Amino acid sequence: QLQLVESGGGLVQPGGSLRLSCAASGFTLDDYTIGWFRQAPGKEREGVSCISRSGKSIKYAEFVKGRFTLFRDNANNKVYLEMNSLKPEDTAVYYCAADRTISPDFCSAAVPYRRYGVWGQGTPVTVSS
Repeated sequence: QLQLVESGGGLVQPGGSLRLSCAASGFTLDDYTIGWFRQAPGKEREGVSCISRSGKSIKYAEFVKGRFTLFRDNANNKVYLEMNSLKPEDTAVYYCAADRTISPDFCSAAVPYRRYGVWGQGTPVTVSS
Protein backbone atom coordinates (compact mmCIF):
# COMPACT_ATOMS: atom_id res chain seq x y z
CA GLN A 1 0.00 0.00 0.00
CA LEU A 2 1.35 3.40 -1.00
CA GLN A 3 1.40 5.84 1.90
CA LEU A 4 2.73 9.30 2.63
CA VAL A 5 2.93 10.75 6.11
CA GLU A 6 3.66 14.41 6.77
CA SER A 7 4.95 15.78 10.04
CA GLY A 8 6.61 18.88 11.44
CA GLY A 9 3.76 21.37 11.36
CA GLY A 10 2.84 23.57 14.30
CA LEU A 11 2.45 27.09 15.60
CA VAL A 12 5.23 29.55 14.81
CA GLN A 13 5.62 33.30 15.08
CA PRO A 14 5.98 35.47 11.98
CA GLY A 15 9.57 35.35 10.78
CA GLY A 16 10.07 31.91 12.26
CA SER A 17 10.97 28.61 10.65
CA LEU A 18 9.63 25.09 10.39
CA ARG A 19 10.81 21.95 8.65
CA LEU A 20 8.12 19.68 7.28
CA SER A 21 8.89 16.09 6.43
CA CYS A 22 7.15 13.65 4.14
CA ALA A 23 7.86 9.97 4.68
CA ALA A 24 6.91 7.31 2.16
CA SER A 25 6.08 3.68 2.71
CA GLY A 26 5.27 1.05 0.11
CA PHE A 27 7.25 2.82 -2.58
CA THR A 28 10.49 4.65 -3.25
CA LEU A 29 10.17 8.41 -3.34
CA ASP A 30 12.75 8.93 -6.06
CA ASP A 31 10.59 6.88 -8.45
CA TYR A 32 7.92 9.59 -8.18
CA THR A 33 7.48 13.29 -8.74
CA ILE A 34 6.83 14.76 -5.30
CA GLY A 35 4.82 17.89 -4.73
CA TRP A 36 4.12 19.98 -1.66
CA PHE A 37 0.73 21.66 -1.58
CA ARG A 38 -1.15 23.76 0.92
CA GLN A 39 -4.75 24.60 1.59
CA ALA A 40 -5.87 27.52 3.71
CA PRO A 41 -9.42 27.65 5.12
CA GLY A 42 -11.89 28.55 2.40
CA LYS A 43 -9.27 28.47 -0.34
CA GLU A 44 -8.32 26.12 -3.14
CA ARG A 45 -5.38 23.76 -2.67
CA GLU A 46 -2.30 25.30 -4.25
CA GLY A 47 1.11 24.06 -5.28
CA VAL A 48 4.07 25.18 -3.18
CA SER A 49 7.06 23.22 -4.45
CA CYS A 50 8.00 20.04 -6.27
CA ILE A 51 10.91 17.80 -7.19
CA SER A 52 11.11 15.72 -10.33
CA ARG A 53 11.74 11.99 -10.26
CA SER A 54 15.30 12.47 -11.48
CA GLY A 55 15.93 15.19 -8.91
CA LYS A 56 17.16 17.49 -11.67
CA SER A 57 14.24 19.88 -11.34
CA ILE A 58 13.09 21.56 -8.13
CA LYS A 59 10.55 24.33 -8.51
CA TYR A 60 8.78 26.77 -6.21
CA ALA A 61 5.69 28.90 -6.36
CA GLU A 62 6.50 32.60 -6.59
CA PHE A 63 5.03 33.31 -3.18
CA VAL A 64 7.59 31.05 -1.42
CA LYS A 65 10.68 31.56 -3.58
CA GLY A 66 13.71 32.49 -1.52
CA ARG A 67 11.99 31.40 1.71
CA PHE A 68 11.23 27.69 1.25
CA THR A 69 13.64 24.92 0.27
CA LEU A 70 12.72 21.40 -0.80
CA PHE A 71 15.20 18.58 -0.50
CA ARG A 72 15.03 14.83 -0.81
CA ASP A 73 16.77 12.28 1.40
CA ASN A 74 16.90 9.11 -0.69
CA ALA A 75 18.59 7.07 2.02
CA ASN A 76 15.67 7.61 4.38
CA ASN A 77 12.96 7.80 1.70
CA LYS A 78 11.85 11.26 2.83
CA VAL A 79 11.30 14.66 1.33
CA TYR A 80 11.57 17.82 3.39
CA LEU A 81 10.25 21.34 3.05
CA GLU A 82 12.35 23.84 4.95
CA MET A 83 10.25 26.96 5.55
CA ASN A 84 11.91 30.20 6.67
CA SER A 85 10.72 33.79 7.13
CA LEU A 86 7.20 32.52 7.64
CA LYS A 87 4.31 34.92 7.21
CA PRO A 88 0.73 34.77 8.52
CA GLU A 89 -0.44 34.12 4.96
CA ASP A 90 1.54 30.86 4.99
CA THR A 91 -0.98 29.48 7.47
CA ALA A 92 -2.52 26.36 5.93
CA VAL A 93 -2.59 22.59 6.02
CA TYR A 94 0.44 21.35 4.10
CA TYR A 95 0.32 18.13 2.09
CA CYS A 96 2.85 16.11 0.18
CA ALA A 97 1.79 14.15 -2.86
CA ALA A 98 3.36 11.73 -5.30
CA ASP A 99 2.84 10.93 -8.96
CA ARG A 100 4.57 8.50 -11.26
CA THR A 101 3.17 9.66 -14.59
CA ILE A 102 4.82 13.06 -14.83
CA SER A 103 7.95 13.12 -17.01
CA PRO A 104 11.03 12.20 -14.98
CA ASP A 105 12.92 15.47 -15.47
CA PHE A 106 9.93 17.76 -15.14
CA CYS A 107 8.03 19.32 -12.29
CA SER A 108 6.13 22.54 -11.81
CA ALA A 109 4.41 24.04 -8.82
CA ALA A 110 1.63 24.93 -11.26
CA VAL A 111 0.73 21.30 -11.96
CA PRO A 112 -2.84 20.90 -10.63
CA TYR A 113 -3.19 18.95 -7.43
CA ARG A 114 -5.64 16.59 -9.17
CA ARG A 115 -2.72 15.23 -11.20
CA TYR A 116 -1.20 13.62 -8.13
CA GLY A 117 -2.48 10.22 -7.14
CA VAL A 118 -0.94 9.56 -3.72
CA TRP A 119 -1.54 11.94 -0.81
CA GLY A 120 -0.66 12.27 2.80
CA GLN A 121 -3.07 13.36 5.51
CA GLY A 122 -1.55 16.83 5.85
CA THR A 123 0.15 18.71 8.66
CA PRO A 124 -1.19 22.07 9.88
CA VAL A 125 1.00 25.16 9.97
CA THR A 126 -0.14 28.26 11.83
CA VAL A 127 1.89 31.47 11.65
CA SER A 128 0.70 33.88 14.28
CA SER A 129 1.99 36.10 17.04
